[in-house]
Amino acid sequence: MGAAARDEHLDAIRALMAAHSPPLHALVVPSEDAHQSEYVSEQDKRREFISGFTGSAGLALITMKEALLWTDGRYFLQATQQLSDRWRLMRMGEDPPVEMWIADNLADEAVIGINPWCISVDSAQRYEHAFSKKHKTLFQLSSDLVDEVWKDRPPAEPRPVIVQPLEFAGRSVSEKLKELREKLVHEKATGIIITALDEVAWLYNIRGSDVDYSPVVHSYAIVTLHSAFLYVDKRKVTVEIQKYMSENGIDIREYETVQSDVSLLASGKLSSSVHGEKEANEVGCSKIWIDSGSCCLALYSKLSPHQVLTLQSPIALPKAVKNPTELDGLRKAHIRDGAAVVQFLAWLDIEMQEKYGASGYFSEIKGSHKKENLATKLTEVSVSDKLEGFRATKEHFRGLSFPTISSVGPNAAIIHYKPEASTCSEMDADKIYLCDSGAQYLDGTTDITRTVHFGKPSEHEKSCYTAVLKGHIALDSAVFPNGTTGHALDILSRAPLWREGLDYRHGTGHGIGSYLNVHEGPHLISFRPSARNVPLQASMTVTDEPGYYEDGSFGIRLENVLICKEANAKFNFGDKGYLAFEHITWAPYQTKLIDTKLLSPVEIDWVNAYHSDCWKILESHLNEQEKEWLRKATEPIAASS
Repeated sequence: MGAAARDEHLDAIRALMAAHSPPLHALVVPSEDAHQSEYVSEQDKRREFISGFTGSAGLALITMKEALLWTDGRYFLQATQQLSDRWRLMRMGEDPPVEMWIADNLADEAVIGINPWCISVDSAQRYEHAFSKKHKTLFQLSSDLVDEVWKDRPPAEPRPVIVQPLEFAGRSVSEKLKELREKLVHEKATGIIITALDEVAWLYNIRGSDVDYSPVVHSYAIVTLHSAFLYVDKRKVTVEIQKYMSENGIDIREYETVQSDVSLLASGKLSSSVHGEKEANEVGCSKIWIDSGSCCLALYSKLSPHQVLTLQSPIALPKAVKNPTELDGLRKAHIRDGAAVVQFLAWLDIEMQEKYGASGYFSEIKGSHKKENLATKLTEVSVSDKLEGFRATKEHFRGLSFPTISSVGPNAAIIHYKPEASTCSEMDADKIYLCDSGAQYLDGTTDITRTVHFGKPSEHEKSCYTAVLKGHIALDSAVFPNGTTGHALDILSRAPLWREGLDYRHGTGHGIGSYLNVHEGPHLISFRPSARNVPLQASMTVTDEPGYYEDGSFGIRLENVLICKEANAKFNFGDKGYLAFEHITWAPYQTKLIDTKLLSPVEIDWVNAYHSDCWKILESHLNEQEKEWLRKATEPIAASS
């Protein structure tokens, strides 16, 4: 869509705002859907439609005179490139948050419109608190104004719900429901409303394809002390799923009935067709549990504030702490995925030499840089498609886990760059290439980043790469007491960069799902205050992905998935128990980008041990040519004399 069309839509939105009763002084357009998802389906990309900004995180604010877009440090550069001159970029962490900007810049008594399905209870309450001092009102709209101007909005497609078999899930639905109900009793709650898509999928051991890259189903769940409900478009429900749900005591309801059923739950009148009785409140149990970070304002508004129990979802932690079956599946998925990445790098090495005269993955000798009249050029998109092709040959492959960040030179400095076939860059032997990619397999979700150079990297690029590698190794090698949060560990990855006056504008690690979302909480490794909330525990997964980015020049990131495990520490001070990490991602680091003078003997040993394991684990998955490439890529490095 062109800038002129977007300008027309902006004008049309303002006309609807002016004609609304009451008239709206501002409209908030979040990125999220009715489940507060990070990745949303095509029909839920309202913020992208109205602003032109395609990043996964951000919020648009439209007033009668201004259009502003807030996003985080991963997307500053991308947003400046994608927003028209009618939009102003607001940098999260640097500019005032949206609620403070509204409070300080709009007139007293201003009315701010919001789709109540697309804002969490937390965000709504934060807005209302900021607005109350200036007598501004957050107004819940009965219809989304963006939808009214989005004439060719994609329709929802009824894609089938599928069962995630016990051989991959590791725990039965009945076991999960029993544990959940014990937590309800413990918190004196009569029921819980579950709105996060990955939590519904995990609890009921179901998967789907309603959202690209995330194998989830647009659905809600309500679980009470005696009943369980799934709210889903019934066109997605096969006979097999109907039978499966019935066997597990789960009542299937139409997706749209969740709001009326929340009202019934609140009044103690919600009855199940499976169990047959109304959900009368048990003695001493009267609260309804919501997670205010994922429950939307529309559903919360159906409850009386006094009956709401607002706590982190009791599903978040059991989902994050993987069971032995899930851990086994994740390890196996990462081996197959690592083989695909090695096959890709070996293929790309040959292609860059043959088509572009590059010196190649191993050599720093200046190549001929012949650039013949290529019938088929290598582009950021064509090579990422090739990588997907290698993955697609692997057992249990079900698709990518996010859009591949395939980025050359300056594009690699755009942290969450998404190449488009019509505008992407051609591969270049003289520039760094960063590839951040992942896949969905039935037995696990993967996420890996490697940065390479097929020509002669500069000394500055080498020193930056080595600083990132040192931070990557430092986190991987950490040993820490139980109770430690990701906020405390984040500095380990940054310290080698800080010593050089460098840093990066994103977190260092996120949880990863078991054939679920590639970004999974509630834990994370980050400088953000939210990283203080949840300590790391054994059997959690987390990524290790420091980076460095120079706008207009290059970007570097290295990423492995780690499993948190009990450490084999010599002592146990305070009887706390100590934790460490096990890396499960397998693909070599490009040794010609490493300045070994900057590595300690311990770090050199770490690289050599990792590469030795990489060879042993992957070689049986490769053909002879690929094996030879990996053998060379994993040769030991020595300290510089």
